Amino acid sequence: MAKGKQKAADSDTLVDIEHVKGGSISAANWFEQNQKLVTNIVIGIAALVAIYMAYKYLYMGPREMEAVNEMYVAEEQFAKDSFALALENPGGGFKGFIGIIDEYSGTKAANLAKYYAGVSYLNLGKFEDAIQYLEDYSAKDEVTTATKAGALGDAYAEKGDKDKAMTMYKKASAFENDMLTPYYLHKIAMMYYADGKTKEALEQLEVIKNKYPTSPEKDMAERLIARLQ
Repeated sequence: MAKGKQKAADSDTLVDIEHVKGGSISAANWFEQNQKLVTNIVIGIAALVAIYMAYKYLYMGPREMEAVNEMYVAEEQFAKDSFALALENPGGGFKGFIGIIDEYSGTKAANLAKYYAGVSYLNLGKFEDAIQYLEDYSAKDEVTTATKAGALGDAYAEKGDKDKAMTMYKKASAFENDMLTPYYLHKIAMMYYADGKTKEALEQLEVIKNKYPTSPEKDMAERLIARLQ
């Protein structure tokens, strides 16, 4: 009886082996019959990779460098608070931030120019334009996300939209940064104070006092705490 079972098992094994062999032969036949299709697919993938690499290094790379070289004069004007010049006519035949955005769309420099343009318009009192360019700016890390949100908060506050301004300031203060966080917490406290919400203002000021004792806002927070308590 045991021998019968063994023979049956051997038979099943042979069937499995033949099945595998048959599968291998079928696969080999498929590749042989469709060799042209497979080759075309491989060539197509290689072509896509080549196009991407050429776009990145032969087209976008030089454009990126050109945009950076074009923008440095506008950045100098921005640093001098010459915001109108920085936006459109920084001098020397160089492009302003608006020109960089239009001419070099898709580059990192054009993206950064949107932030500069937004802050420039904010300082020029053109708050709708400021919001537009700041919203279009793609922040890449916590610091730039915070400063973008903070600038939007300023623009909305200037427009009188307190709810959106508060939302932006809270977003800006949410990141743990010893310089930026207390700065935006102070703005939040001032908005609460202006609305007569003393308790909420004190809560923000206490955070500044206790958590950011080396910040420039700490002394102001202590003075306001003493006044409000």
